[in-house]
Amino acid sequence: MFHNFHILSLSSYAYNLFFASAGMLSSLVMFFKFGLYELFIFTLFSVLFISFAWGKDIAMEGLSGYHNFFVMDGFKFGVILFVFSEFMFFFCIFWTFFDAALVPVHELGETWSPFGMHLVNPFGVPLLNTIILLSSGVTVTWAHHSLLSNKSCTNSMILTCLLAAYFTGIQLMEYMEASFSIADGVFGSIFYLSTGFHGIHVLCGGLFLAFNFLRLLKNHFNYNHHLGLEFAILYWHFVDVVWLFLFVFVYWWSY
Repeated sequence: MFHNFHILSLSSYAYNLFFASAGMLSSLVMFFKFGLYELFIFTLFSVLFISFAWGKDIAMEGLSGYHNFFVMDGFKFGVILFVFSEFMFFFCIFWTFFDAALVPVHELGETWSPFGMHLVNPFGVPLLNTIILLSSGVTVTWAHHSLLSNKSCTNSMILTCLLAAYFTGIQLMEYMEASFSIADGVFGSIFYLSTGFHGIHVLCGGLFLAFNFLRLLKNHFNYNHHLGLEFAILYWHFVDVVWLFLFVFVYWWSY
């Protein structure tokens, strides 16, 4: 029966994803404390598999006609609230950063950044990552414009996903070569907290784009109906903007 209300069917995906995510976070503690990475890899793939299966079922709901214009309005409102919650999350991180940077305490030598720390050169890897993310923003906008024009956007979507993966790899390389850790004072804590969570958002955004790219290959979208892809694009632009603030303040201004 078709109606204008989005009534969810019974599903165990939420419970399964909750326990898989909790297991992944617990396995991270085991990894950092004891170096046991096998459990983390297992739980990580469990989270990815459950997320993919859940997304596939949501996509099938849309293809079956359950996502009418009234339901899509609800989805849009939900995504706006979700992006706003993400904005507030990073706002709290930047609040902590500026609280420590603008009024440095005596233990830090009353200066920012702390003495004795060899910081990451902002015009090296961070600048490269900035170019990568801005380029991915251009390519994903190109893909959206092509789809709206009823043209193929396969190449631009492939390029966007490759740039997302490239950014993640460069970020991991930066962490491996950094001379300080998350335990090195307030700067180390804020640096890895801000850039680390942004890296997680880039990873999730890249997987979101890749999932919608698979749907694009299966002809799930057209120029008039591609809400899932628009959500991924909106999320990706949000990730781009957050990185610009990270580059300017955490990397450049602190250097």
